[in-house]
Amino acid sequence: MDRSEARRQLLDWIEADEAKLIEFFSGFVRAKSPNPPGDTREAVAHIRALLDGEGLDYRIIDPHPEYPNVVAAFDGEAANAEGGRHLVLNGHIDVFPAGEHETWSHGGPWSGAVADGKVWGRGAADMKCGTTASIFTYLYLHRLRAQLKGRLTLTAVSDEETFGPYGARYLMEHHPEVHGDCLLNGEPSSPYTIRFGEKGPLWLRFTVKTKGAHGAYTHLTESATKLAAKLIGDLEELTELDTPAPGNVGPVLERNAAVTDKAQGAGAAEIVQKVTVNIGTIEGGMKVNMIPSECSFEADIRFPIGLEKQRVLDKVIEIADRYPEASFEETNFSPPSWCDPDNDMMHILRANVKALKGYEPEPIVSLGGTDARLWRYRGIPGLVYGPFPRNMGTGDEHVEVEEFLHIVRTHALSAFDYLTAE
Repeated sequence: MDRSEARRQLLDWIEADEAKLIEFFSGFVRAKSPNPPGDTREAVAHIRALLDGEGLDYRIIDPHPEYPNVVAAFDGEAANAEGGRHLVLNGHIDVFPAGEHETWSHGGPWSGAVADGKVWGRGAADMKCGTTASIFTYLYLHRLRAQLKGRLTLTAVSDEETFGPYGARYLMEHHPEVHGDCLLNGEPSSPYTIRFGEKGPLWLRFTVKTKGAHGAYTHLTESATKLAAKLIGDLEELTELDTPAPGNVGPVLERNAAVTDKAQGAGAAEIVQKVTVNIGTIEGGMKVNMIPSECSFEADIRFPIGLEKQRVLDKVIEIADRYPEASFEETNFSPPSWCDPDNDMMHILRANVKALKGYEPEPIVSLGGTDARLWRYRGIPGLVYGPFPRNMGTGDEHVEVEEFLHIVRTHALSAFDYLTAE
């Protein structure tokens, strides 16, 4: 068949498989994989059953036995396939844990219920919708391998929620065969945007220590909790750092401010190229009538793209030096990442969404992190196109069925176009 017939065949398969796709997605959500604790074996078994049923080869790479990764690859068989490009499809299997306080309309966090035109449950948006799109894209393109040039790799990974030491990060460090020339990922982003970059987190733990005393004797000692509160307030000075965007990124972000807010909530465009500070945890004091002798808190500082870590650390040190009772340590850091927003896969994705939906998704930068950063760190373009993050990480997380099917169509067509381009 010619190229246009093959593209039509992809859409026909997706239409014929709608019930199968929804059933797989629903069952994927039902297969619990909260991280922590991070055990994804049940969800991986769900993936393996599909791949086995389709007769597809794959490997299980499990540096930790409870966090297996599914890796599969095949080469295109077109006459000039050897000179083709290598596309990697990446999605994660683990999800946020579910809290007892959450309210669910359709059977609880692990129901995978299909109701009201939506698939409900923890991980539906983040990111079992996108990972399902990757898996079925791989499945469908394998059937069309005679049309393809180059290579297609699937990486369905564990441990993304804890930055991937046993997941994508492990694969990138120990299995260079998954690097490829381009990465396509289905993390929640909104169908109206394509994420070509993301901010980077720096996590710091601060500890404030004082002498402490009886609560009535405030003249005898500083309060560790009061000092911590002042220090927390001063850390907001980080948000005032001047952080211009590098290269051609600034004009792209400015032009797409409205769609950034649409995808990530009102106000997102204002902070996407700014440092932000969140105090995620705080702990201090033993009793209400005691002056606390110790207080600790954790700060999540998000870097915009193009900002050097040392600039932020220098400012943190300047602030912390005002408080001799305070010390801090770094507990995690991932640099911000980005790729050229004017790349081949960006144009392919935009053209396919335009043909499918009548609008062109705009390139933006993400506030949160994804495994795509690991490819960008190596100079490999990594693009994210997925569903809206509706109630991501809280009660009633869900994805609209039609939105899910749209993501599958877009990923399948775009992967095909990338691997058949002249």
